[in-house]
Amino acid sequence: MSALRHDRLRTPQTSNWFCRFTWVRLVERGSPHSLPLMESGKILPGVRIIIANPETKGPLGDSHLGESDHFSSRLSFGDTQTVWARTGYLGFLRRTELTDACGERHDALYVVGALDEAMELRGMRYHPIDIETSLDGSEQEALDLVPLVTNVVLEEHYLIVGVVVVVDIGVIPINSRGEKQRMHLRDGFLADQLDPIYVAYN
Repeated sequence: MSALRHDRLRTPQTSNWFCRFTWVRLVERGSPHSLPLMESGKILPGVRIIIANPETKGPLGDSHLGESDHFSSRLSFGDTQTVWARTGYLGFLRRTELTDACGERHDALYVVGALDEAMELRGMRYHPIDIETSLDGSEQEALDLVPLVTNVVLEEHYLIVGVVVVVDIGVIPINSRGEKQRMHLRDGFLADQLDPIYVAYN
């Protein structure tokens, strides 16, 4: 998949893939307000995935962005009812453009980000990983990081940063899967439990 575009201002068309609150649209690589995505892999036999509305828990149609819920026949243990496991991750299903070893196209899952970390502002949804990626490799003195972070986030994501907190890398909590625990980090800052190197209020 080339890119995902966030677009709240246009009317959905059946021939496009949108990413509004619930729509996804395929755009050319490098298009403004878009980001590249890589599929999470081929869905294995016996595994079923639906994209559900996080609030109503109801299934969404094709090309919709929602919570990825999974079912595996290997884990059902003869239960006659289908029980779906909620992942807490936002994603969408799409027939891949690439073929597998058999030369056939397959349905692929694209994961956009964690549901509990998504930030919604002015009708747009933002994921921390996208903002972090735009700042990767920015190693400077703490004081020099503040204008850099503020400018990059404004230019690439059209967001105004209110507070920049510079901490030692060891302060960031990591779970057993190696994922950043951003909510714990936020809660620690709000509870004044961090030992930051520098804090700037814009």
